[in-house]
Amino acid sequence: MLQRRQFIQTASLGSAAGILGLSGCATTGASSGPKVVVIGGGYGGATAAKYVRMWSDYGIQVTLVEPNASFVSCPISNLVLGGSKTMADITTPYDNLSKRHGVQIVRDSVTRIDPEKKLVMLASGGQLPYDRLIVSPGVDLMTDTLPGMAKPGAADKILHAWKAGPQTMALRRQLEAMPDGGVYALTIPLAPYRCPPGPYERACQVASYFSKAKPKSKVLILDENDDVTSKGPLFKKAWADRYKGIVEYRPKHKVVDVDAASNTLKFEFNDDLKADVLNVLPMMRAGQIAVQTGLATANRRWCEVDFLTFESKAAQNIHVLGDAIQVAPLMPKSGHMANQHGKTCAAAVVALLTGQQVNAMPIYNNTCYSFVSDTDVVHVASVHRYDAEKKTMLTVAGSGGVSSAASELEGVYAMAWARNIWADTLA
Repeated sequence: MLQRRQFIQTASLGSAAGILGLSGCATTGASSGPKVVVIGGGYGGATAAKYVRMWSDYGIQVTLVEPNASFVSCPISNLVLGGSKTMADITTPYDNLSKRHGVQIVRDSVTRIDPEKKLVMLASGGQLPYDRLIVSPGVDLMTDTLPGMAKPGAADKILHAWKAGPQTMALRRQLEAMPDGGVYALTIPLAPYRCPPGPYERACQVASYFSKAKPKSKVLILDENDDVTSKGPLFKKAWADRYKGIVEYRPKHKVVDVDAASNTLKFEFNDDLKADVLNVLPMMRAGQIAVQTGLATANRRWCEVDFLTFESKAAQNIHVLGDAIQVAPLMPKSGHMANQHGKTCAAAVVALLTGQQVNAMPIYNNTCYSFVSDTDVVHVASVHRYDAEKKTMLTVAGSGGVSSAASELEGVYAMAWARNIWADTLA
């Protein structure tokens, strides 16, 4: 049984159909087995909830706490800004987790975790006991680093749209309302940050929309980093060839404040800048519940974990997944990677609760597709393997790779990837 879990855990998403064939064995009746509570229904949490059920042969009770009725995907969400996809295209209900896999879904938010009593306190006033807790809180945007964002109305006008949902549509409406000849300014924080939605892909999508609907308009990328942090040559080629005269890239621009009243950005070393639409991405950290519980021990921003189990280094019996963790070298904060975290953690939790041996050599992969137009796509891929000596995940030498050029065929692959990972996480 354990060998089967380890194989599936490290299998590529291309085999998702075979994995999902196991879901027909699910039973939705109550279980008297150990209790696992999962906080957060994103790529990490939803995957972990599903696979703990599957890989325990439905013997472990799993409760997923998630305030939203449906999963909204950050990958592909930039295409909503570009106008080629809708919110419905990236939205999937959580129903199958309960109907097919017997995951108990609680639509609520967590206010507090008591690690000593092993209790999760809910905003509604209830509480959930657990034997193992999986926390997948995503990221919070550190808007407190920009004093102007605290002024009345600023948060409604200056958007990040970094959590796919209402702000995605609000930013799209701002772009639609912007006059032809206007300027859209996108700020990018110092890495690491959650990606996707990728900032450079977002610039391409907005530029694609402008090229068709507002050809006199500009996309201004103001990046705190020294250079493009991912797929640099491919993005720069797209900006030069496809969006010449529309996209301008400026590195080493650290935003320190905003003035919503005048739509002005203030920088550490550069001159103030005004634009018609400001899309400001502040620094990011682990979601509030992780910080509040004391799990964010790396600069009070990220959660340190044991990569064999994803158990927190700050609290026993609590596992942390996804964008919230202090990542290993060259490990991205991506939806694909969170899905891999979820499977690795699920296998470990099942092993720990059933007296089996934890997999000592987890391996997982990552693929990140970026749409440089409505149809043409580039990608970067990597494979990561646990290093027992260094006690972290390291990239496998010679693995992965990057596109040689953008192509429509990769666009087909990208949408197939999206459908596969949504099914793997939620079906």
